[in-house]
Amino acid sequence: MKFPVPAFLVAALFLAACAPGTSTNSASDKDDKSGTLRVWLFQEVGNEPKQKVVDSVVAGFEKAHQGTRVDVEYIPVDTRAQRVKAAFNDPGSAPDVMEYGNTDTAGYVHDGGLLDVTKEFGAWPAAKDTDPTAKQSVTVAGKVYGAPFYVGVRALYYRTDVFEKLGLKPPRTLAELASTARAVRKAEPGLYGLVVGGAYTYGAMPFIWANGGELATAKGGSYVSAIDSAAAQKGIKEYTSLFGDDNCPAAKCAGFGGNDTITAFAAGKAGMAIGGDFSHAAVEAGVVKGKYAVVPLPGVTAGSIAPAFAGGNNIGVLKSTTHRTLAVQLMEELTSKRTQASMFDAMGFLPTFTDVRKQTAVKEPFVKPFVATLAAGAKFVPASAGWSGIDSSLVLPTMFQEVVSGKKSVAGASEEAAKKMDSAFGAAG
Repeated sequence: MKFPVPAFLVAALFLAACAPGTSTNSASDKDDKSGTLRVWLFQEVGNEPKQKVVDSVVAGFEKAHQGTRVDVEYIPVDTRAQRVKAAFNDPGSAPDVMEYGNTDTAGYVHDGGLLDVTKEFGAWPAAKDTDPTAKQSVTVAGKVYGAPFYVGVRALYYRTDVFEKLGLKPPRTLAELASTARAVRKAEPGLYGLVVGGAYTYGAMPFIWANGGELATAKGGSYVSAIDSAAAQKGIKEYTSLFGDDNCPAAKCAGFGGNDTITAFAAGKAGMAIGGDFSHAAVEAGVVKGKYAVVPLPGVTAGSIAPAFAGGNNIGVLKSTTHRTLAVQLMEELTSKRTQASMFDAMGFLPTFTDVRKQTAVKEPFVKPFVATLAAGAKFVPASAGWSGIDSSLVLPTMFQEVVSGKKSVAGASEEAAKKMDSAFGAAG
């Protein structure tokens, strides 16, 4: 569905608030109270609604801060790594405020690019309503390096027409999920029961977490892989057992990523799929429109919800800013409750504030299963600079695919993955 862009009461947005105190942890010794603030935000596929929200925030900010101009640039997500690296190395080309993926936090902190805003975040009245997992995504070694902008989480999409035809009910446990998937596949051979992907890391993680496993555990200021623990191996086995001719043939599904699984579901090729709140528009645009529903992905026991990965983006201030006080204030305005509510209306981005999120569930019923999933306790990746290397080198997808292909046992593949993860964590320090 489309999300209408609301009208904004700009003046009400920016009533004067206590300015954060100037700190000394900025790489710059300047704290100019006027001038131009440069902002980098991500370019969305349909960016106009987002830009309208941001334009309203900027207009209000400039009105409240005479002599200040805000210059916003929208940068492509897929080339952000190069842009950000260059900005960290050359403060003259760097923005003051920047949007970034929440899994990038630890790496950016390790590279010395983000400003420590622990004091300001703690003094910000709205911060007390921030979802704990969202706050974790801006926290490294106990310090805060930004403000959460929005959160994304996954749940279980299923075909209501197929379930009604076969007399099936939404699964209440992961074991029922598997048996239901196989029942759909058996009755409707042209459908995947539950479409899964060997390269769908964030779709697989709930199986590991629901079985009591962890990706890694904190140790001595760093992390140690836990992917080869007995509990994690149980989750890996449960997920990889779904790859087969009786559900989702390995020859096709081993290479699927998250987008592939949603594309298959939206095209009417699957009875179920694990997809995000951000997948809603794609599914609505597919042939299954009006013939599906969403429930939280179940856990091991009936009535439980499998922990989901809390994705999303944050907004932070660069350490090189020469407008520290203004930059922090702008960060807070861009991530405020009112702005996040407007971003939900405009883009469908789930707010990171628990009270605002509850309000969105009342306005838009489709978000209820996602809100319930977050309320049950979502999880996040290790706050280590090593995670980006683990992710980019496809350590976990390789592990899943080795099991699915029969090249390695669950124990063998997870032990190899653990070695790679420990090497990355060790190199990051």
